[in-house]
Amino acid sequence: MTPLQRFLEAHPHLFVLTGAGCSTDSGIPDYRDRDGQWKRPPPVNYGAFMHEPATRRRYWARSMVGWRRFGSAQPNAAHRALSRLERRGQVELLVTQNVDRLHQRAGSERVLDLHGRLDQVRCMSCDWRGARHAFQQALVERNPTWTRLDAVDAPDGDAELEGLDFASFEVPPCPRCGGIVKPDVVFFGEAVPRERVETATRAWQAADAVLVVGSSLMVYSGYRFVAAAVQAGKPVAAVTLGRTRADALLTLKVDAPCQEALAFLHADEPAASVPLP
Repeated sequence: MTPLQRFLEAHPHLFVLTGAGCSTDSGIPDYRDRDGQWKRPPPVNYGAFMHEPATRRRYWARSMVGWRRFGSAQPNAAHRALSRLERRGQVELLVTQNVDRLHQRAGSERVLDLHGRLDQVRCMSCDWRGARHAFQQALVERNPTWTRLDAVDAPDGDAELEGLDFASFEVPPCPRCGGIVKPDVVFFGEAVPRERVETATRAWQAADAVLVVGSSLMVYSGYRFVAAAVQAGKPVAAVTLGRTRADALLTLKVDAPCQEALAFLHADEPAASVPLP
C-alpha cells in the first residue's frame, strides 16, 4: 500500500482541491513550471478586459481559435479516479480551480467550480447567460477569416496568437442589452463570489483531511483553504509535479503525474464520460 493509499484509508471524509495539473493529460496546458513560475504570460486581467476594447478583441480572437480544441476535451484517468473516490463516499466536496467541467464529465457530482465555467458566457450589464458554443458561432459569423488560423493552445481555452492586428476583430455584444459579454469565469483581478468561498469553507470544516490534486497552490483563492485547514489541525496530502506554495504545510507530498498517482482508485471498468446538460 502506498503512502497515498494509507492517507485515504485513514481519512474517509475528504475535501478535494484540484488544479490545472489534473487536466494536462486531457490536452489542456497548465500555467506553471516545476518551480511554480509562469510558463507563459499570465491570463487576461479583469480590469483590462472590462475597460479596454483592444484587450477584449485580443481575448476573444484567441478564445475563438482555442475553443475548437478546449471545447472538445475529454476527461482523463485522473478525473475518473476522483469520480470513483466520490462513489466510494469519501468526498465531502471537490473544489476545482479549473474551468473545463471535466470533473462533471467524468461523473463527479459533488463539485464546486471555484473559478466558474468556460462553457458559459454572461453579460456584465444585465447578467444574461448563454452557452459558449453558441457564442462561438456568433464569433465565427462575424470573423470568418480568423477561422483559418491555428496556434498553440493556452490554459484558459484560448490560443497563443502573437504578432497579429486584432483591430478588425468583431466581438458580439450581449443579445439582450448590447453590453459586454465575458466568459463566466473569474479573471485575474476579479474576486471569487463569496457564496463559493463560504460553501468551500463549510466543506473543508466538515472534512477530516484535504487532498490536493494537480495544483501548485500559487493562487491565493485555492491556497487559503489549505492554509486554514492546516491551522485547524487537518492533515493535507498533495499530488502534483514540482513545488507548491504549501510545501511546508503538507502532511504528504506525492511528486508524480496525477493519473499515475491515482491509478489505484480505478475500477475494473472506467466510468464513462457523462454528457453535461
